[in-house]
Amino acid sequence: MLVAFCVAPSGTGREDGSVHDAVAAAVRIVRESGLPNHTDAMFTTIEGDWDAVFDVVRRATEAVGPYGSRVSLVLKADIRPGYTDEISGKIDRLEAELDHKSA
Repeated sequence: MLVAFCVAPSGTGREDGSVHDAVAAAVRIVRESGLPNHTDAMFTTIEGDWDAVFDVVRRATEAVGPYGSRVSLVLKADIRPGYTDEISGKIDRLEAELDHKSA
């Protein structure tokens, strides 16, 4: 399965509204997990089985907790039994289709 998630604190008391330090704590958990992952400006996507992925999401969410009075978590999952390496496979198929149509 692929899970894209965004976790951020609120009630940080910071005037600039920045949450980069909290997000870094969450991403550190993801990267240390050893699961395939990708972080962009809005989400972090991780790939693995149900238990492994949601354990990482839980720990990443807990890592953000100390940075504010509440935590917001947004999740999107692609559950496709029998498929692996989809974190890059989906993009590879998209790029191949784009190349094919532009040729």
